[in-house]
Amino acid sequence: MTYINKVNTQIGPITLASDGINLTGLWLDGQKYYAANITDEIIMQDLEIFKETRKWLKEYFAGKNPKIKLKLKPSGSDFRKDVWDILLKIPYGKVITYKDIAKELEKKYQKKMSAQAVGGAVGHNPISIIIPCHRVVGTNGSLTGYAGGINKKLELLKLENANINNLFIPKKGTAL
Repeated sequence: MTYINKVNTQIGPITLASDGINLTGLWLDGQKYYAANITDEIIMQDLEIFKETRKWLKEYFAGKNPKIKLKLKPSGSDFRKDVWDILLKIPYGKVITYKDIAKELEKKYQKKMSAQAVGGAVGHNPISIIIPCHRVVGTNGSLTGYAGGINKKLELLKLENANINNLFIPKKGTAL
């Protein structure tokens, strides 16, 4: 059973999902892979984890780095979970590259990792914003690969006062 709830934010409606205790999903409306990890019955209900998540989001969208610790339980392969753990360590207002994450994973797995594989895991992050996939950019500073849309990624980075002066949005069809 999956419980869901909705919250409106300055970047649009967000759907929250939970197993009853942990936050298992957070998606922007229209996001790629929206609710992809939900495979069972859905019940609309307000839970304590949703109240805590709304508090976290309220702080975040007020331009603060929330200190509220949420119980997160994203569903995915071990590799994806390792990528998401790295995302959780990216400081508020900072960005890293897919290549940086691949190099970090190489230490754990003791083998070469591709930035493309990392990009796939980042793109399938089921708990957007809180697991900050928007803080990952291309090696050349390009704002690529955000399932919620590049404009939303840019809005989130601006909200965090990230240094976006050296970042760019590639034109459609541009090879990176």
